[in-house]
Amino acid sequence: MVPIMDTPTSVDCGREVRFRRSFRSLVECMVPACCGFQASTDSLARDTDERYTSSLPSITTTTVTGTFFGYRKGRVSFCLQDDTRSSPLLLLEFAVPTAYLAKEMQHGLLRIALECCHPRQNDSQKERCSLFEVPVWSMYCNGRKVGFAIRRKMSVSDVAVLKLMQSVSVGAGVLPLAAGEAGDLLMYLRASFDRVVGSADSESFHMINPVGSSGQELSIFLLRS
Repeated sequence: MVPIMDTPTSVDCGREVRFRRSFRSLVECMVPACCGFQASTDSLARDTDERYTSSLPSITTTTVTGTFFGYRKGRVSFCLQDDTRSSPLLLLEFAVPTAYLAKEMQHGLLRIALECCHPRQNDSQKERCSLFEVPVWSMYCNGRKVGFAIRRKMSVSDVAVLKLMQSVSVGAGVLPLAAGEAGDLLMYLRASFDRVVGSADSESFHMINPVGSSGQELSIFLLRS
């Protein structure tokens, strides 16, 4: 059974078993049993590594909070914050359903690559906007292009979701908010991420697993060429 959060509760990052069980339950709920899925090939994973990690020399590393949330049949949003009570650094809407990402997570590996291109600039136009201000990204999941990710402003419902989760540091489950169409449920996955700033044009975010656990590998790469 997927855990339903009646009230905001704190989650102990060290409790590996609870986190992994709730994460697995969430994926099982998101992905119907009848849905077939083939694991991403090693070549796709290697391709993602070669294209992005080689472009991301580690300059600075900090820890941030990342939250995936969305109705199971709807599009998933991703929010980055300095901590659970701060204003979002970045809020993206992915052009894929929440259930699609859950399927990609089933085999323990999810690498999301976001790319954007800027036209050549002369010396008087060298200044570029922050990566967090880029409005549209091309999106890849485990090496496959799956559409776009769009930066958007906070809505009233987004504010309600993040306010409800202020006391949650790490966890996965269902939020006690109004159900969507046909009783669709609002799912969430929250974790701490290492933020690695390679340059003004490259950053990556890597989910931190509980100490001593290989756990789930989940990374997000931002790359501007």
